[in-house]
Amino acid sequence: MSEYPRLLQTVLDTTDPRRLAEFYRRLLGLAYRPGDEPPADGAPEEPDWLVLRSPDGTNRLAFQLVDRLPRTTWPSHDVPMQAHLDLTVPDTGELARQRRRAEELGAELLLDRSDDPEEPLFVFADPSGHPFCVFVSAAP
Repeated sequence: MSEYPRLLQTVLDTTDPRRLAEFYRRLLGLAYRPGDEPPADGAPEEPDWLVLRSPDGTNRLAFQLVDRLPRTTWPSHDVPMQAHLDLTVPDTGELARQRRRAEELGAELLLDRSDDPEEPLFVFADPSGHPFCVFVSAAP
């Protein structure tokens, strides 16, 4: 028995679980938990909970249906972000490539600090409005 609880996954609220799950599935190269995949026949669906896993089967992100989700006003604090995801890349070339990918997948650029010599980064909003950062980091 462990002395500490284990973090299973990070859960994001959304008014459209499939759309947000698809965004992160494609952005991060994740896969659906068995049974959470979109219907093969394209039938309409309204999932209220979906889980994405890494290739080794570890849960990473889950998406929970909510009726409404006020969009953060960051960098203003009228509606704070409360939490965000940090994603890292090894260099500025990859940072630029990931910016293009994120925007093609539906992310909105909120801040461009790619010229920062100490920590080049972009801050985006995902399709549900959750902020996330992509930055150059040498940390593992």
